[in-house]
Amino acid sequence: MSNAVALREKLQQHFSKIPANEQSSAWEQMWQQKVTPWDRSKPNPALIEALKKEKKLLGPSVVDGKRKKALIPGCGGGYDILLLASYGYDALGVDAALSAIEACRSLHNAENNAEVKQYPVKSEDIGAGSADFQQADFFKHEFAGQFDLIYDYTFLCALPPEIRPSWAKRMSSLLAPDGVLICIEFPLKKPLSAGGPPHGVSAALYYELFKTPGVDPIRDENGEILSIGRPYATDGLKREARWIPEESHHAGQGMDAVSFWRHCNQ
Repeated sequence: MSNAVALREKLQQHFSKIPANEQSSAWEQMWQQKVTPWDRSKPNPALIEALKKEKKLLGPSVVDGKRKKALIPGCGGGYDILLLASYGYDALGVDAALSAIEACRSLHNAENNAEVKQYPVKSEDIGAGSADFQQADFFKHEFAGQFDLIYDYTFLCALPPEIRPSWAKRMSSLLAPDGVLICIEFPLKKPLSAGGPPHGVSAALYYELFKTPGVDPIRDENGEILSIGRPYATDGLKREARWIPEESHHAGQGMDAVSFWRHCNQ
């Protein structure tokens, strides 16, 4: 058994014993035990590809001299936060685990003190945005306003399935009226009923969750999502683009999908 497989099994065993409404604080234990199979020590190449490929959909990171605000819930080690800051966003990373936030701050300090930057400024005209990190409960924290860009990679798949409708509702409420939500859909090849974390996802799952945020999608006897033609809710999010990235982290290479979402009234 490889070390990565052993870590995933330990992660799943740990969370199988914890009720869904108590799992938020349990991630701290995994960080302290160094059971962090989700930590790749670098930004997701699929996000880099997305930022380059969908410039028209994203628009500039600075508008009329004001930087756009970006949010990454479940930010882990903070690599993607520093990447977004290098593109000019004022980026905020939120994680329930204090050890994760401490890792983010250590990474940020190391980057600030390094002679050769791992996250160089992408445009000298725009400059770098800020990178901030907060230990907080994504579902309860009082954020200061809405966000122009929200990014989700391994946050949804870490949540118990019964919490997913609340995740979609919260994402919709935090996304600015003309904002963009980027999801890297992972793990797509894992059955939705197989357990986790990471829990399996599907294109249909994202579509139905965002169509009517806060409402649990209808499933068949195998746990797969059924589309029943429900109309978009007033706070629904519509998919603007979806594609398989040329490169992603090893665990999702050739299986991840990148999807972009906006409020359906945009």
